Amino acid sequence: MDLQMREKKDCMFDAVSLGEVMLRLDPGEGRIRTARSFRAWEGGGEYNVVRGLRRCFGMKTAVLTAFADNEVGKLMEDFILQGGVDTSLIKWMKTDGIGRTCRNGINFTERGFGIRGAVGCSDRANTAISKATPEDFDFEYIFGTLGVRWLHTGGIYAALSEQSCETVLAAIKTAKKYGTIVSYDLNYRPSMWSAIGGLEKAQEVNKEIARYVDVMIGNEEDFTACLGFEIEGNDENLKELNIDGYKKMINEAVKVYPNFKAVATTLRTVKTATVNDWSALCWAEGEIHKAKDYKGLEIMDRVGGGDSFASGLIYGLMTTGDAETAVNYGAAHGALAMTTPGDTTMADKSEVEAIMGGAGARVKR
Repeated sequence: MDLQMREKKDCMFDAVSLGEVMLRLDPGEGRIRTARSFRAWEGGGEYNVVRGLRRCFGMKTAVLTAFADNEVGKLMEDFILQGGVDTSLIKWMKTDGIGRTCRNGINFTERGFGIRGAVGCSDRANTAISKATPEDFDFEYIFGTLGVRWLHTGGIYAALSEQSCETVLAAIKTAKKYGTIVSYDLNYRPSMWSAIGGLEKAQEVNKEIARYVDVMIGNEEDFTACLGFEIEGNDENLKELNIDGYKKMINEAVKVYPNFKAVATTLRTVKTATVNDWSALCWAEGEIHKAKDYKGLEIMDRVGGGDSFASGLIYGLMTTGDAETAVNYGAAHGALAMTTPGDTTMADKSEVEAIMGGAGARVKR
């Protein structure tokens, strides 16, 4: 497939994300409600993708976000720098010391185990990035002068506030003006949309954004809630996923949005919190390609698995232009990312390619 990407020599960055990066506090094998210590990570639905593109796949990436200019913000910057992602586009905002004018987001997440599902508890209202306006980022300079080959953003950022809805649209429109490919992960979170208009607002915003998207990513719930497409005859109690229903839904979506060059969805059947069946689909050029199945995938930490799928998919599309190869990069990377703690990948490209090729878990010495 021909995505008509900008030439690498004309762009400072291979990929840039727009979204919130939070401090994740992880109680490890324990519970949030009884924890006495937490391990700290960084994470965010949009950021995780460019972090994976940099750390696993060696691409040059940057993050478009905003932090309150305090010690926690500097901690977040340090995490991002350790991941190799460029921080020069971060907007630093003055704060009043207690978070009335703006603050940095916090996300408590426990991993779950067996019959106990993963649990997330976010504290992210009034954050710096939720208040950011298009004027806080010079999109003309970023996409026009510096040059970006790929922009990734998503529905988590769009749902942060009324302001973020406007900012994401401004970024996407400017990116398209300069020939940057745009990917978007619908990532529907009903609790986030509830304060700014609920499902109706989610559909209003996401249907407008979808008109500018080249590569759309989301699962069944995302496509139903955000864009109004449903899988006919799907039953969540079925032991096997309704693959034919997914394919029909994707075909309906590309009829409504002919600008979509690729549409991808992860396929997950939850057996327990620590055992899932995992795969993915990708539509491109009229064909739907299914990734390898990962049956009975053992999971240490499922958070960020979908984001790592997205980064593998994007890498595959950018470097091979082949949707079947790309969806297999995505599924393998997502599977590997869920075998380690934290939101972000700890895999490298050789491991991803080995898993794609059928490598097992035999010890390496």
